Amino acid sequence: MLIPHLPPQPVPLCVIALVIVTASTDLVCRRIPNLVVLVGLVGALAVQGCLHGPSSGSVNWLTGALTGFALLLPFYLMRGMAAGDVKLLLTIGAWVGPTLTLYIALATFILGGLWSVVATVRHGRFTQLLANLQCLAGGGLRTALQAPSAAPQGIESVGSLPYGVAIAAGTIGVLFATAT
Repeated sequence: MLIPHLPPQPVPLCVIALVIVTASTDLVCRRIPNLVVLVGLVGALAVQGCLHGPSSGSVNWLTGALTGFALLLPFYLMRGMAAGDVKLLLTIGAWVGPTLTLYIALATFILGGLWSVVATVRHGRFTQLLANLQCLAGGGLRTALQAPSAAPQGIESVGSLPYGVAIAAGTIGVLFATAT
């Protein structure tokens, strides 16, 4: 399966600006501001409408946003990431559409996963990470999805990362890959 082509301008420029701003605020404040997400969503709807017409643009905007939302929602429900990260990928999806959103999510999972393992090892928490994974594989995943407000028995946090940075890196990487 081939990576789709780079979306027409101004989409790549706007998305890169969006992810740089959100990664920066996530690094400094450990949050992704709702105002940035809202401005991104409104801008994406306007640009999609101008590029593809009101009807097709709205469909592309909605399907991309829903794709981004659906891909990260399970991790939010398991308390594996914050709501801002979900809203960020939702917003990116609104800009780039569902297919590129899937590629961006996959790149983000790879980069974020590697970063998480390195950070966990660096902080001496790898044994707890393995115990958490074993708990999730042994039925804790079902428990986490049924009662997302409480961590399953045996799960202990191994730390957190500003995941907006991983989303930004995955997004920029995929956009550059589609430019060739």
